Amino acid sequence: MTLFRLDASIMPATSASHALGDIVEEQWVTAHPDSTVLRRDLAADPIPATAWQNSVIGRFTPEADRTPEQREAIALATTLADELVNADAILFAVPLYNYGVSQHVKTWFDLAYTDERINPTGTALNGKPATLVTVLGGNYNPGSPKEGWDHSTPWLRRAFADVWGLDLRVVQRPFTLVGVNPAMDAFTDVAAEIKQQAEEHARRSGKEIAELRGNGSAA
Repeated sequence: MTLFRLDASIMPATSASHALGDIVEEQWVTAHPDSTVLRRDLAADPIPATAWQNSVIGRFTPEADRTPEQREAIALATTLADELVNADAILFAVPLYNYGVSQHVKTWFDLAYTDERINPTGTALNGKPATLVTVLGGNYNPGSPKEGWDHSTPWLRRAFADVWGLDLRVVQRPFTLVGVNPAMDAFTDVAAEIKQQAEEHARRSGKEIAELRGNGSAA
């Protein structure tokens, strides 16, 4: 069995998303100690920005006429799709950056999405259990001053659950900059409570995706 894990933090040593992802992974490994955890770190090994264009154009080009760059991009897209399709469960650990989707994740998604198995005509990921761990430096919940400024989580939900058909759980932790940004010191107590709740949610989610695969109840 295989858990595919995707990380996107540009600061892994202090990453809140990485820490929450570790909790989910721990539950998977506890349930399936002989399984494989296949990792892809998009910040450490980013997808080339030109790959998506080359893959898209290359697929509309007769194979004999494809450029080396197009062939390379298509091969990379196949690899990215293989990692998802061949996994028994998936873990995404994705921070909010500048109010939107991490450029590393968007580039990765766009390229992988050119593979016919997981584009709109494909259903290879339908029903596969997955967890999205996402962290936000501030608070974007209803009633907050920046309500609606999180343009990452809704997009990720749409892409992973609605487009790919994953059986998705979302673990979110806001206020991760409390204790880092002195301007947010007033929220120390509530941030600590939110952190504890997110960690417990991550544990439950990790157990759930492990049990789904153990029961053979997901594709």
